[in-house]
Amino acid sequence: MGKAKSPRRVADNEALAVGTTIRGSAQKLNLVAELIRGKKAEEALNILAFSKKAMARDASKVLASAIANAENNHDLDVDALVVAEASVGKSITMKRFHTRGRGKSTRILKPFSKLRIVVREVEEA
Repeated sequence: MGKAKSPRRVADNEALAVGTTIRGSAQKLNLVAELIRGKKAEEALNILAFSKKAMARDASKVLASAIANAENNHDLDVDALVVAEASVGKSITMKRFHTRGRGKSTRILKPFSKLRIVVREVEEA
């Protein structure tokens, strides 16, 4: 008598990975996510490896995790994987302050973002 197993959040031919606290704004991370949406997984890793964007390193870690989940947990073919989804959202925001002149201070916001990547196995025609 245990808790019932929860259903999968993605289809049988898909695998999921989520990066929950990626340092940087969601707007900047979305620029990186746009580079890999709809691309083959191997091509997307190459795009991220040679991108000049600083957030591309974190995005490539999440993509590599999604590929590893597909291979090890769901027995999907790595060569047939495509980035089906790459969605970005806001996460926590660290609040800091910066002392200014005349006894005043200003607020510094350090945002974090979430990245959700879904890879799908497609049959090559």
